[in-house]
Amino acid sequence: MLPKCIPALIQAKILDALAPVADFLLRLYLCKIFFLSGLTKIQDWNTTLFLFTDEYHVPLLPPAMAALFGTAAELILPICLLIGLFTRWSALGLLLVNAMAVVAYFHVLKTMPSAIQDHLEWGLMLLVLVCIPTRRWSLDCVLLRAQKPPNI
Repeated sequence: MLPKCIPALIQAKILDALAPVADFLLRLYLCKIFFLSGLTKIQDWNTTLFLFTDEYHVPLLPPAMAALFGTAAELILPICLLIGLFTRWSALGLLLVNAMAVVAYFHVLKTMPSAIQDHLEWGLMLLVLVCIPTRRWSLDCVLLRAQKPPNI
């Protein structure tokens, strides 16, 4: 907490000024995690298809379709999240990808507590981005400002 000699209003302004920085850093971290995962999948598509066929157990989707959708989501949504375009929807999409990864690979993850912990932490971070309002450092804010009529 900030020293008591700094009035509460100033403390609030300082913390409010840090909110966009924290928001951006969170988006940057999550972008790195998911985008690198997507890059790994496209480096060797045959291995990715093999994993989705034999190792991952994605419910309701054929393995090739699950591989394609999962990889596309891991490459597109993190970029949208980073630049702040459809931030809440991008975070929600990645939250679903993260949840599906846990479901599809749970038989292996349950033997690695740290891996499950990672997925839980990423899910919580994504949930925060889904639930909090858009911050200033995003295209969403630029688009919202552009839609508002000028003050007369």
